[in-house]
Amino acid sequence: MRRRDVLKLGLGLSLLGGAAQAADTAPAAMDEAKSTTCRPTGALGVVIERASGSVLLVDNLARAVISRVEGLGDLSHASAVFSPDERYVFIFGRDGGLTKLDMLTGQVVRRVVQAGNSIGGAISDDGTLVAVSNYKPGGVKVFSADDLALVADIPATWAGGRSKVVGLVDAPGRRFLFSLYDAGEIWLADFSQGNDPEIIRLGHAGEGPYDALINGSGRYYIAGLFGEDGLALVDLWREPLKIRRILQGYGRGEKKLPVYKMPHLEGWTEADGHFFLPAVGHHEVLVMDSRDFALKDRIPVAGQPVFVMSRPDGRYLWVNFAVPNNDTIQVIDVPARKVVRTMHPGKGVMHMEFAGRGAEVWMSVRDENRIDIFDTHKFRKIASLEAKAPSGIFFTPRAHRIGL
Repeated sequence: MRRRDVLKLGLGLSLLGGAAQAADTAPAAMDEAKSTTCRPTGALGVVIERASGSVLLVDNLARAVISRVEGLGDLSHASAVFSPDERYVFIFGRDGGLTKLDMLTGQVVRRVVQAGNSIGGAISDDGTLVAVSNYKPGGVKVFSADDLALVADIPATWAGGRSKVVGLVDAPGRRFLFSLYDAGEIWLADFSQGNDPEIIRLGHAGEGPYDALINGSGRYYIAGLFGEDGLALVDLWREPLKIRRILQGYGRGEKKLPVYKMPHLEGWTEADGHFFLPAVGHHEVLVMDSRDFALKDRIPVAGQPVFVMSRPDGRYLWVNFAVPNNDTIQVIDVPARKVVRTMHPGKGVMHMEFAGRGAEVWMSVRDENRIDIFDTHKFRKIASLEAKAPSGIFFTPRAHRIGL
């Protein structure tokens, strides 16, 4: 037999062997397939039902509720992050509960109560670590994303004892940044060398940092300050890391209004070379240059803004408000820097989330127990879904964005 015939015969036997091996393992694979629902994950999401301790699993392409998952504890101030493959969502409850939910099966994989009062969390850029920021006891706990086993406990200690932790975000390189509300400091937890983190105390940020964001490139961490007019910024591209004060005195000389609900800084927007952010205690959206961080403009709006969220293309901003204007949504044209549409979906518009590439926006209308879906080009409602006092809405594309 010629050599090439021998090679062909050997290749044929190898392929037959591989086919036989595949046939041997096929039943197990089929059983696994039967155990989960065959459903693409890219259009999935969860809606927090804050009053009932439940979440809705939703399909934003079908504009439909798939199922309700109950028994998740106190969700009065809840948030969520997704695994990089979009299959799992990690839900952070106010009661310190951390829940891992399978988006395909709608089943709870594991749930732990890790603190007495929790404010939110983040997932590392490699998807292996889930961090939770806590009010009580003040600090950060970090868990394995696989089985929610505790990896690290970081007490937020300062001269006054334990500080509440806010503004926890993921940063590139398996790092987390967070702010200490009582201490007025910003810390970085670096897990790049393993699960024993290096804790870097960056210093004093200002009075009462209440929330923070990291921009889409992962370069700038910006903390809002409740106790004074201004913001604190950390540039992660410049070593050594330092805190820089920006927008100092943006409300100087003005009468600050009572603050009925704190703005959520993860709802700030970077578009057209500027940051658009809610002013604390003022009926304005501030426009800050993203290069020199100078205040460039102020956009008057209907009330105290809570979320200032950009449509994915950056052309329009959708803004909701604290009471007594929480029945109102306004749309800002970014190039013109002015409000071009005012709508009144209903009482208690708590949160918004853009679907897909931004053709639609979902918004929770808490006090009327429904979710409204709007066409973002025609600015009109196209559908509604029933929900129990809905608040946060989170879609799986967040899995691929820094800080979300």
